[in-house]
Amino acid sequence: MNRSFILNFSEIRISDLPRVGGKNASLGELFAALKPKGVGVVDGFAITTDAYWLLLEANGLRSKLEQILSNLDPEDLEKLAVAGQAARSSILETPLPEGLRLSVSGAYKELVQRVGREVELAVRSSASAEDLPEASFAGAAETFLNIRGEDALLRAIHQCFASLFTDRAISYRARQGFGQLKVALSVGVMPMVRSDLATSGVIFTLDTESGFRDVVTVTGSYGLGEFVVQGVVTPDEWQVFKPTLRQNFEPIISRHVGSKEVRLVYAHGTRSTQSEATPPSERERYCLNDAEVLQLTRWACLIEDHYSELAGRPQPMDIEWAKDGSTGDLFIVQARPETVHSAKSAKRSVAVYQLRAKPPAPLVAGQAVGEKIAVGPVRVITDIAKLQEVQAGDVLVAENTDPDWEPVMRRAAAIVTNQGGRTAHAAIVSREFGIPCIVGTGNATSILENGREVTVCCAEGSEGHVYAGRIPFDVKLIDASVVPKTRTKIMLIIGDPGQAFHLAAIPNEGVGLARIEFIVTNHIGIHPMALAQFPNLKDSKAVIEIRRRINCEDPKEYFISRLSEGIARIAAAFYPKPVIVRTSDFKTNEYAGLLGGAEFEPKEENPMIGFRGASRYYDPRYSPGFALECAALARVRDKMGLTNLKVMIPFCRTVDEGRKVVEIMAHNGLRQGQNGLEIYVMCEIPANVVAADEFLKVFDGYSIGSNDLTQLTLGLDRDSGTVAHIFDENNLAVRRLIAEAIRAAHLAKKPIGICGQAPSDLPDFAEWLVEQGIDSISLNPDTAIKTTLHIAAAEARSYVLDRSA
Repeated sequence: MNRSFILNFSEIRISDLPRVGGKNASLGELFAALKPKGVGVVDGFAITTDAYWLLLEANGLRSKLEQILSNLDPEDLEKLAVAGQAARSSILETPLPEGLRLSVSGAYKELVQRVGREVELAVRSSASAEDLPEASFAGAAETFLNIRGEDALLRAIHQCFASLFTDRAISYRARQGFGQLKVALSVGVMPMVRSDLATSGVIFTLDTESGFRDVVTVTGSYGLGEFVVQGVVTPDEWQVFKPTLRQNFEPIISRHVGSKEVRLVYAHGTRSTQSEATPPSERERYCLNDAEVLQLTRWACLIEDHYSELAGRPQPMDIEWAKDGSTGDLFIVQARPETVHSAKSAKRSVAVYQLRAKPPAPLVAGQAVGEKIAVGPVRVITDIAKLQEVQAGDVLVAENTDPDWEPVMRRAAAIVTNQGGRTAHAAIVSREFGIPCIVGTGNATSILENGREVTVCCAEGSEGHVYAGRIPFDVKLIDASVVPKTRTKIMLIIGDPGQAFHLAAIPNEGVGLARIEFIVTNHIGIHPMALAQFPNLKDSKAVIEIRRRINCEDPKEYFISRLSEGIARIAAAFYPKPVIVRTSDFKTNEYAGLLGGAEFEPKEENPMIGFRGASRYYDPRYSPGFALECAALARVRDKMGLTNLKVMIPFCRTVDEGRKVVEIMAHNGLRQGQNGLEIYVMCEIPANVVAADEFLKVFDGYSIGSNDLTQLTLGLDRDSGTVAHIFDENNLAVRRLIAEAIRAAHLAKKPIGICGQAPSDLPDFAEWLVEQGIDSISLNPDTAIKTTLHIAAAEARSYVLDRSA
């Protein structure tokens, strides 16, 4: 056997890339360096690029290929197809050199002897320029699966050589500036992992959307892995948090069941594989259990650590895995450096929107939410039954919105409502989704016509405008790295777990308010009490729908798992910084809108000051639901190891009520002080200020909710359009209460922050809070950088005054 043509995986390291290509160099590195650490890796061998160069010298093949590929324009798809076919035919018509055939035969026999039996083979192309950070050739050449016997192996190797000249490979080399005959091909040969009888998939050691580095993303589906790699199926997906995984916790922070419509399996006769429909029973369940996901994730971390050491810098990885259905064993079948997010700059920036020219008179105006601009066709919705008419990119126009609208609101380019103020539902959700919103226009549904193109501008101050037509605008990026450090802690307000990884890049000291209402509405959608008492509900239709949604899952676990994963995603994004999670603060009318909720909620004239917040948690009418919330929070801290999570209680009317809530939390697995657990309370009722010294004996800290504090101080319903003009956090009475709350917290030596809307909307208000000595200010992400600059300036002025005094 000619050893220049064959290298066993045990003989290959990453430095052998020129001889064996990217795939094989990585397989050798895995086998030699990571199999001893317990990572499941299969044996195999590589046919070196020496064999490819030898083939090119046989029968004048190189000259034929040079002639075929000379002066080729890869943009001329017709000529590209003709040239590719001619190149591949020329290679397949040139016999493999006899010395190569004998070498492959010998290597195959040795592999069979090492494995101990005849095995089906995977034969994989491995280009010498493949998987370099600057040019990923992965997938440009072919892979052949379920290859049986020596003759079939030789044919597959020949086809691999030919596949270096597929149309896409030729085009890719041309675009990357590689000479068509400068790239060589190696071939990897390894036993098949019988994932046709089980599952397979792909792992990335980061979040593929945001580039967030502290998670591992695992995807998987049934059958051989090619369908997942090629994107033929929608796979299951899990995300695992690396830092606490390394501390031996089990931090699966999110999971989603994919549709997994088809699977690739072994075929018989002339074809080696075939596609078949996945049985419905298998499509509806996850293709891996939690223990298997965690095992794959631990291996992925070992692989990333090893490749990072080799590279001398952090190196996220793109990994393929497979489960053998015969043995139940898991294997890593490929690993390569991730080449998309790894190449991106880590520089952080914020977008600033501005119209290019003075616009015409607005069609309608109202209070601006956010500071963005969007354009699109108007979609007026006056009947909830027509919500599905909203298309991606529409400007959603309505009287108002409620939590039932949220899935559709996500599609909108902007939202405009007749009613509401800056704390209305439409405003809050728009901030979470990062889309511009104008509330309180009074007449948008009657003025704006369906289908009319408009520009929604929230970048002109506190008043937002809707203009006719598509008005050009600019988006300028401001480098977030220039944001100065402030003595006052700048924290964020977060609700949507899906945005957490992206928003964590904004300069911050953690999350001062994480709302769980978004998770309950969008990821659960069922009233907690309906799940706690399922199936003993009065509403038979609700029972049927809940049973359909939970699909044989335990009803309580359905709630706990989804809530805990949503919270964990936020806590992980900002770890180890503090993340203060507020327990549910739905009002009765909002809770009643959840599936199965109507029978558990009283009808109230003014839900804003009714059965809400702390009063619900110890009341038998909701305490079983609160127990589910506590179980989810405890899981995040105890099972996932995210002890940066703190808990905050909303709308606590009396000190005695506070004690009851702390006691019931302890009963439900959240004992104050245990494992560092801190329990905060919202300071949003005048009683919280007047009796602050007593409240702060019960709780570990205060967070001022300026929205409710303003409402209750001024005696108005903040959802009422009639008196919305009176709502003002800058009111003297409100400021005096806030100043007193800060003073009381300082006397009690307890932290105090603010998480209401005012600091985000009113920079002067934020500066005043700094003057009062507040410890932290929580801001909406879209205003965080701008407001931080104001706060830094206020601190600088305060320092100068102190020095001069």
